[in-house]
Amino acid sequence: MELIFSYLHPFTLAFALLIAMGGLADCYDPLDPYGNITVTFDIHQWTNDGYVARVTIQNYHQYRHVDQPGWKIGWTWADNEIILSMSGAFATEQGNCSDFKFQSPHSCEKDPVIVDLGPDASPQNMTDACCRGGLLSSYTINPANSFSFFEVTVGNLGMNASGHAPRNLTLWAPGPGYTCGLLEDVDPTVSLEIGGRRQVQVFRTWKSTCTYSTFLANKTPVCCVSLSTFYNPKVTPCPVCSCGCRDADKSTALCISDHMCPVRVHWHVQNNYVGHWRVKVTVSNYNYKRNYSNWNVVVQHPGFSQKATAYSFNSSVLPSAGFSEKVALFWGISYNNEELLQAGENQVGSVTTQILLEKDSESFTLSNGWALPRRVYFNGENCEMPLPDTFPMLPNAASSSLKPVNNCFFILQILFFLTFTSQLINLLGFDKQLNKFCLSLQPHFLIHNPLSF
Repeated sequence: MELIFSYLHPFTLAFALLIAMGGLADCYDPLDPYGNITVTFDIHQWTNDGYVARVTIQNYHQYRHVDQPGWKIGWTWADNEIILSMSGAFATEQGNCSDFKFQSPHSCEKDPVIVDLGPDASPQNMTDACCRGGLLSSYTINPANSFSFFEVTVGNLGMNASGHAPRNLTLWAPGPGYTCGLLEDVDPTVSLEIGGRRQVQVFRTWKSTCTYSTFLANKTPVCCVSLSTFYNPKVTPCPVCSCGCRDADKSTALCISDHMCPVRVHWHVQNNYVGHWRVKVTVSNYNYKRNYSNWNVVVQHPGFSQKATAYSFNSSVLPSAGFSEKVALFWGISYNNEELLQAGENQVGSVTTQILLEKDSESFTLSNGWALPRRVYFNGENCEMPLPDTFPMLPNAASSSLKPVNNCFFILQILFFLTFTSQLINLLGFDKQLNKFCLSLQPHFLIHNPLSF
């Protein structure tokens, strides 16, 4: 028996290590290695039996935002604390406050759950940077709307007025998926006053970092990717049942499709020029009853190491860890296409853009699916990609025929021909009307050259 366990021990240890590594990898996003939501309690005032704290929820994710119905946060009090009052947010339950006959606390729950107020909150209940209905933008797209504040007055601490940090911090943003560390004592927060000439420090600061895990969120995919190119008539659709197989009609709020995903991202390699190449990206919404506000798409592709111009989307190249391919973030333009509309009776809602990318002569190729994306995210969720053996490939006999034409050489040839013809007509003595007609051909050829841009 001891011999058997001696053989099993190293395998058991290795198996446990693999499980641990898998869990860590699930919480670590190499496309956003430092992404998290940080919760901070800043005690800026002591009271007779408690304190007043400002709570900050800061989203440091580069592309993952907090969508409707917004964030919720909860914790467990370390002692017998109660919430006497709040502004900028509210506790969902007051609980049993029968022990407090001469006051009406906001919440006496041991495990309070806090929710953000909406924009229509009364002014006396509002604080700075509050009341967005729990919505938080990603830090890269809109830093000014990536955080939220609320103030809480805590009482019933008796002689232990300094208090202890709350325990079991829990964040829903908006659903499960986040794991929060302990609220720990850190250096007190310092803010600036009088135009930055005076520093003001709070009495005490507790801070916790919350990281996201798709495994804990237990989400089925919400998007898929389809592919096409100008050099192959084949269109690679989203994999069948990418987002799970189920019946779909208007009662389920989802258009009928083979992939059964609420959102599809289509990548089309459109043109190949001498020094550039062009891609068209279309994001389609298959939901009958949901618009996507402040949507974003992340694409991993080595081509983004060169200059890229998106004509109808905002864009930014993101830092990444462990990947040679660059990662680009795209999102809508305000008052134009920042909202991905729901599907209609006869068509899906969509937003689209063309992207012009400069070529790297050492790496660019149309062979082996190089021009197709490596990974695509929609609103922070990984989209299901087709299998590589289904990608639209370059035809074997097309390598020479698809080489881009040199624009300058082509135009110079036409100009030389037109100039020579004009001189010949003058020497032969044709009338001036024919000369004007021949000269008029020059702009015609320039306008209709498909490779000029």
